[in-house]
Amino acid sequence: MPNATLFTPLHLGPYRLSHRVVMAPLTRMRAARPGNVPRLLNAEYYAQRASEGGLIIAEASQVTPSGQGVPASPGIHSSVQVAGWKKATDAVHAKGGVIYLQLWHVGRISHPSHQPDGALPVSASAVQPKGEATTASFTREPFETPRALRTDEIPLLVESYIQAARNAREAGFDGVEIHAANGYLLEQFLQSRTNLRQDAYGGSIENRARLLLEVAEAVSGVWGSERVGVRLLPFGVANDSGEEDPQPLYTYVIGALAQLGIGYLHVIEPRASGAGQAEVDHQGLPSASELFRPLWPKVLIAAGNYRGDTAEAAVAAGHADAVAFGRLFISNPDLPERLRVGAPLTPYNRRTFYGGEAEGYTDYPALSEQAAE
Repeated sequence: MPNATLFTPLHLGPYRLSHRVVMAPLTRMRAARPGNVPRLLNAEYYAQRASEGGLIIAEASQVTPSGQGVPASPGIHSSVQVAGWKKATDAVHAKGGVIYLQLWHVGRISHPSHQPDGALPVSASAVQPKGEATTASFTREPFETPRALRTDEIPLLVESYIQAARNAREAGFDGVEIHAANGYLLEQFLQSRTNLRQDAYGGSIENRARLLLEVAEAVSGVWGSERVGVRLLPFGVANDSGEEDPQPLYTYVIGALAQLGIGYLHVIEPRASGAGQAEVDHQGLPSASELFRPLWPKVLIAAGNYRGDTAEAAVAAGHADAVAFGRLFISNPDLPERLRVGAPLTPYNRRTFYGGEAEGYTDYPALSEQAAE
């Protein structure tokens, strides 16, 4: 059988996964507006990609209104959003799947059009990102210089993650993943080029990691640490991120997360940094999963430009316990089955990644549908 190792069982906290092909969290900008509420179309999309004993990590969802960075991204901070997400979790569970929610705050990678009262986005420090933001009207404008969070605001930020974690439980998710990658707020605190603070959250590696560890501990207080994951991008450059010397920082962070007993670590390979915006394959970079595998005692999920054969090789070699696929899961709703039998993969259409309705979202056929044509 092709990719045999990918189709051996895996224990993830209290769950027994039947295979190791994970659906990565994917921003698709198809929540209902106003309110950024998941809708029936979103439930259909996730149900199509659910499989018996398969893990889906649902798309990044802002934990507070100020955490939003793109239009029509779902939130997890209101009762109507919880009710909308419940339709998706029910649909995935009906197929025998396991579904986690990614908790998100974009920090400076936003625009005032997304912010309450048109305020400036917040960040670790007032460092303007390079590039352009997507506004609430789907136009592109240069990023603005964010406002640095005050020290006395940080407990309120941590509380927003706690409430979002509670909301995710109410919505029927099986666990949560904390997004600390891709240039978003928690990574902005981690990395020295975006964190110029002189308080307890800036300066040393221990101080820069403090917020992520406080959030991870707080969310674990809601879910239990075994049902919490953390996503990192140690060597990436997405959204104008990047640490000059990543290894000491991420060695400390991963060791501290391991001490907290976090259920899984989800690392993005640097070759795929920025893949949501363009086709990339950065060369000459280390493998994050291979480098940090020896430091991580629990489940390690790797993501980033994997194919069936390279995913099989990574799991067989022990560099990862599971592999998350993003773009290939968009165009192949039954991706695990296709990889299991070695079937051809449907190419994706990048034009339909963000925004819109069913086109490029729920209209990609499964193998069984193609055979019937």
